[in-house]
Amino acid sequence: MKKATWLVVAVSLVLSGLASSQEWTNSSKRIIQVPFDFMIANKIVPAGKYQVKAATPFDSSVLTIGNAGSSLYSITYKTEHYAAAAHYSLVFEKYGNRYFLREFRLGESKIAYHFPISKVERELAAQNITPHEEILQSSAE
Repeated sequence: MKKATWLVVAVSLVLSGLASSQEWTNSSKRIIQVPFDFMIANKIVPAGKYQVKAATPFDSSVLTIGNAGSSLYSITYKTEHYAAAAHYSLVFEKYGNRYFLREFRLGESKIAYHFPISKVERELAAQNITPHEEILQSSAE
């Protein structure tokens, strides 16, 4: 009886993880061209073509941001907007000439994933520098 209960719990966890990863399922890759260097958490990332996806099918709060050369993992938190985003997109906060990845929005969904604020970004905000939002949309490949 105990084994059956644990089996039900395990299967429920796997199915809920797979259900949450369904929002990532698409027949084509979503690539976003980023024309500038930017920061994720406390790491500087060079300009280039990037794909964002869930790191595992079981937990969509950890995202992989990668290109042909390398990948970064970042813990995020999921929110829901009032309206669905038209495209997959990356949202950056721009302070002067420095860009910080703030959010990843799923296309045709209200779901968005927010990235942690870096120490550098906190310091810039403390200096009362007003950020500007920059949104880059994906292209299918």
